[in-house]
Amino acid sequence: MRDDDESDWVRRERTPGSPPRVIVVGAGVAGLSTGAYAQMSGLRTRVFEKHVLPGGCCTAWSRDGYLFDYCIEWLIGTAPGNDAHRVWRELGALDGKTITDFELFNRVVDEDGRSVTFYNDPDRLEAHLLSVSPADARLIRSFCRDLRRFVDIELYPFLTAPDLRTVRERAATLRTVLPAFRLFWRTAATPMHRFADRFEDPLLRRAFRNIFFQDPEGFPLLPYLFNMAAAHHGNAGFPQGGSLGLARSLEERYTGLGGTVTYRARTEEVLVENDRAVGIRLRDGRTYYAEHVVAACDGRTAVYGLLGGRYTGPRIDRLYDELLGRPGTLFPAVVSAFVGIRGDLPAGDAHSTTYLLPADDAARLPGALQHSLVVQLRSRYADGFAPAGKSVVHCTYFSDYAHWQTLRRTDRRAYRAEKRKVAAFVRDFLERQWPGAAGRIELVDVASPATTRRYTGNHDGSILAWKAFSDADDVAADLVGKDRMRLPGLSGFSMAGQWVGMGGLIRAASTGRFAVQYLCAELGIPFRAWESTATEPWHAGKLGRLPQLDRWSSREGAGA
Repeated sequence: MRDDDESDWVRRERTPGSPPRVIVVGAGVAGLSTGAYAQMSGLRTRVFEKHVLPGGCCTAWSRDGYLFDYCIEWLIGTAPGNDAHRVWRELGALDGKTITDFELFNRVVDEDGRSVTFYNDPDRLEAHLLSVSPADARLIRSFCRDLRRFVDIELYPFLTAPDLRTVRERAATLRTVLPAFRLFWRTAATPMHRFADRFEDPLLRRAFRNIFFQDPEGFPLLPYLFNMAAAHHGNAGFPQGGSLGLARSLEERYTGLGGTVTYRARTEEVLVENDRAVGIRLRDGRTYYAEHVVAACDGRTAVYGLLGGRYTGPRIDRLYDELLGRPGTLFPAVVSAFVGIRGDLPAGDAHSTTYLLPADDAARLPGALQHSLVVQLRSRYADGFAPAGKSVVHCTYFSDYAHWQTLRRTDRRAYRAEKRKVAAFVRDFLERQWPGAAGRIELVDVASPATTRRYTGNHDGSILAWKAFSDADDVAADLVGKDRMRLPGLSGFSMAGQWVGMGGLIRAASTGRFAVQYLCAELGIPFRAWESTATEPWHAGKLGRLPQLDRWSSREGAGA
């Protein structure tokens, strides 16, 4: 559907003989995925996005020639031969792109300079860990033995919605799961913090918690082993173009299939007649109609904002009333400090390092939830993130959303002062790690959890929404598998994205696929999907015009 067909979207009834219309709220990964699969299946779609860019949290911004890539640290599905890769190929996400793979997942350095490197190769990892702490040989060999077993397992259930899987598909899953059932059960039932506490070496006790850069708290062993095994296969790489590059590729695929994205269009209300969604009303008063509406945006906003809380049920109430405010249910918000530096970065440093901070250092980080700082050498991830002869470093830490949002709402001057504290700490910290670095730093751009909320609408500024393996996990799984991503008592409406299918980009993309599969089953039309055949090499021009967070001078070290 193109913009010249505007009249067909403002009429309550669709044109006789034309395919059903689908409105998608949100042009993040899930929204663009929904639109693309609906277009492939013969439906007409239109995506409405409040921002000026696609991608939601999968985004980037620029300043003085630097590109600040916000989201992707690794992407499941970058290697051919698995279902996750097939989804990305269908959505055009990897068209024309090179992939950067790393030999290690993360490095952890303590206050005394001792370090642990989490190599993706089980043999290399085992030898390294044994050299760090021979006394922990039994636990080290146990972890690496499990990692080897995960290397031999490929389980990416992202092609078919749970309630639509055929007997053959279910049998294929069982053939993968049953031989490894005890492994899955044991590693899913063993919290990482309990496993890590068994190490004699104090560094290993802390380092294992930070394989995922910072301690997500509550994660079991399974996701660590799964992701490290994927990285060992080259199936968790970094795509050229980064986060916004991924979003732009999805946008290009979607519009190439005939879809339209309308930007600067904030949805205010889902229009409902006789308990059926029939369209949307934008903040500026414009109304658009469709036979189906998919909310691929913040879950609470969809349920209680766009629909006024009129359609809930036990699962929705449990998620958004009981669990939403429970500590440990949402993935923590993040403070990001992007640093532009003249010259190269130290050749011997890992692309990603978690530095464990002493208490006095941690106290200087506003709103910090943990005593650690993650430093990623983003110039090593892909070309084009910095001007020639310069480099980009991305420093992050988990932070308290309320601290930032309260300041931004009540005292904008104090809010900016807190961001300057972050910038000053980062400058000082990098100088201590790399003597002489402070004199080469050209700018520091800081994004707070309030920034994430402002640009994406995500509740409490959480980038990944519900925390996997929390109490929300089973409830969300039932929303997808039992409720078919619908709300009780409301027809013509679906939800997609991380607030339904949990966090992670491949999961967000798969919810779009699932939403369309369920819709096609309801309409009695075949679901269709095929891989993109685009071959044009990726180039930076595809990113389009990049915004800045705000009008602050970069020399002041603050973002939005």
